This record gives sequence, C-alpha cells and structure tokens, in this order.
Amino acid sequence: MKYLFILGRNIELSALEVREYLKRIDNPILEEKLIDNGILVEISKDLKENTISQLGGVLRIGKVQGEIEELKNIMIYTGEKNNLNYTLWEFSSKSSEVLEYLKKRFKEEKLKAVYKGMNSKVDSQDGEEFFIPGSKLIDEEYFVFENLFGFVMQKCDYENIETRDMRKPIRRSSLAISPRLGKIMINLSGIKEGKVLDAFCGVGTILQEALLQGFEVVGVDTDAKAIKGAEENLKWFGFEREKYSLINFDSTRVTIPECSVMVSEPDLGTTLKKTPPRPVAEKTLKDFERLIIRTINNVKGKVSGRFVFSSPLIRIGKKRIGCNIEDICARTNYKLALDAIDEYREAQFVGRRIFVLEKA
Repeated sequence: MKYLFILGRNIELSALEVREYLKRIDNPILEEKLIDNGILVEISKDLKENTISQLGGVLRIGKVQGEIEELKNIMIYTGEKNNLNYTLWEFSSKSSEVLEYLKKRFKEEKLKAVYKGMNSKVDSQDGEEFFIPGSKLIDEEYFVFENLFGFVMQKCDYENIETRDMRKPIRRSSLAISPRLGKIMINLSGIKEGKVLDAFCGVGTILQEALLQGFEVVGVDTDAKAIKGAEENLKWFGFEREKYSLINFDSTRVTIPECSVMVSEPDLGTTLKKTPPRPVAEKTLKDFERLIIRTINNVKGKVSGRFVFSSPLIRIGKKRIGCNIEDICARTNYKLALDAIDEYREAQFVGRRIFVLEKA
C-alpha cells in the first residue's frame, strides 16, 4: 500500500513524526520519498480511518489509486451529487496534464465540476512556501505525486482541535504547548502501551493528548494551581479518573509509579519580548540543563522507554542557541535516539528544540 502524508509547516519535524508513528503502530515504512511538503510511503498494512487524529504535523492523508497512465481505469468520483468542487495537491511535473484529464472526464460523465485552486499560502519553518486549498467548500481532494494519482482520504480537523483547546476551562497562553506539538512528541516517544509521564504537566495538554490515544497518564507539577487546572481540564474532557494520576510535587524528588515513557515540556524560561543579552540566555539554558538532568536521574528508574522533552531555543541576534545536550546525556547516562529538531516561529525570541533520549 502506498500513502501520501501532506505535512504541516515544520516539514522536518512532521516527516520524522510520520516515520516514528508508523514504527509505533508496527507498520514501518518500506520505502519513502519526500517532495516539498509531501512524503509518499509504502507500508505493508492499510491505515485505520482515524489515523490522522493521532498525528500532530499532518494536514492530509491520501491513498494512491494507480499510475497517471491508468487514470481511465480509476473511478474518479463515487458521490451521489451531480455537481462537485474539487482540488488537486501537486507533487509532480504532470499536474497540468492530470488537471486537464479531470476536467475532460467530469464533462464526459456529465458532472458540473468546479476546480478550486491551491491559493492559500503557508510559510514553512525552513523559509520555503507551499500552498493549501483556500476554499472550505471542497467535496473531493485528489493528489498527483510524480507519476502516481490518488485520493485524499483523511483531513486534519483543525476546527475541532482549536475548539477543544480554546474552550477547555483552564488555559495558559504564554509559551503554552499546543495539542499539535503534544501529539508529535507522544509519537516520537514510540510508546505502544503503558503510562505516559509528564513531569511538568502544567494544565495538562500532553496528558489530554495521550489520554485521547488510549494511554494512562501521570502528571507532575510543582505549581498547585496548575495541577488544579489540569484536574479541571481532564474532567471537562470526560476522561475516567482511574486513567490519570496528578501529583503536586517537585519532579526532581517525586516518587512515581512505573511508566513507559516521559513526554514533557519543562519551564522554557521567561517570556521574552526582545533579544536577551547572551549572559541572560546562557543562564536560562544552564538552569534548564540542571532541571532536566535532576528530573531524568530522579525518575529514570521508573521510566522504561524514551524521554522526549522540549528545551529553550533562544534567539541571539540572527542565531539561535540551545542547551548542551552532550552534557545532559553524559550526566544521565542516556543518548540521543533521534536527531534534535527545532520548532519555532520566526518572530519568537524563545522557540523549542525537541530532544528524544533513550538508555545508552
């Protein structure tokens, strides 16, 4: 089976998430190719219908129907309406040829079909541009990837994700982790079963995303107000109380139950409105390093798998600096399981660098 994953603005991070997610569900990639923000993969088993709900960095999932030369043998439209709006995701030099064929085919089948272009621009994190559909009134989405043609089968439900994030009882706006990034980090952890530990849970964004995927969770935070907020949010979501445990304590000294992985966003430091002096930035990074080292060393006897955490990525002039991961690994006896990935907006003075560690 061949599927196309259409990736979000952080293409490197989203592609890595797809690879690690497919490993996590025991359906690893046999072959892949990346063009712009589309990664085409060959896997051995079909994907479930709700796959995209478990991914944070994917806009669409499509399934290959055949080669362009076989288009006449592919049923293009299976709907009941006589009119439809459609669009085409383009990852091929043959896109114009396919569009012309679709117009002709719809006309022959006496369908009133209107093409809706990709006219909404997105700036990727690496400075490139890609385009997405500008209209919400689209019935069918197709794609062409090199010489392959397919249908978009699953779409990210942005509105649902935003609604549940904005309407939950307790929110933190300053440097709060998004549900999207929470999902990505959970997938990078490789967890298949067991409990997810968030040692700096705040009001519970990572906890909620893990619970939505069916995992039990343990949340720890030194801030009693944050723990109360997490409790309110998880109740609002309707999660069963026995599925989660919340602990108001210092993660560098807390006692926790057995967990499979840790997925956390520790304190990234003070929210900055301008570039800080280098000594201030370096102190923030050193403080973070001490905190994460002490936390990992405290809980690693109870965490059997990976540690996934974000860390401060601070802009100094035109460059961004991050913490000393080599020192963190050396002082915890862990190693990098995956290359570090940066996640930031150009205007942000403090972004994130995401690390995935495993036992050395």
